[in-house]
Amino acid sequence: MKPKTTPDPASLRERALGYLARREHSRFELARKLEAAGFASEAVEPVLDEFESKGWLSDQRFAESWIADHRARHGRIRLAYDLRQRGVNETLIETALAANPDGELERARRVWEKKFGTPPRDPAEKARQIRFLQGRGFAPEIIRRAMGDGAYLL
Repeated sequence: MKPKTTPDPASLRERALGYLARREHSRFELARKLEAAGFASEAVEPVLDEFESKGWLSDQRFAESWIADHRARHGRIRLAYDLRQRGVNETLIETALAANPDGELERARRVWEKKFGTPPRDPAEKARQIRFLQGRGFAPEIIRRAMGDGAYLL
């Protein structure tokens, strides 16, 4: 890790804007990246406050963007977990997930079809398929319904 030095405010702003130009970041993520680059947290916080006041940095926008980019492969549980890991608060997570009421069941079916395509032949195969869908963040009820009527039932 680089030693903490008194950063040049212009280089701090430039680095932060560079990160935001590439993709949306949560406040927590951006602060962590800037601190890892050697900037002191006392210098980072005012810059992030300024960016939020100007609308350049928004946890709400980050959450919406993250969900839009990852919802095709992951369920609500995984999306919420990933956002929590990136410092987004629960209220914003719930708001962003509620704004995307797309069919969780249909997404689970598409993910299952793409990976497996055929119903499990035995209990071991069913357990493997269930674990896969759980790892993708789908709820147990959604998994049961997604695997459908033709699936081997325990």
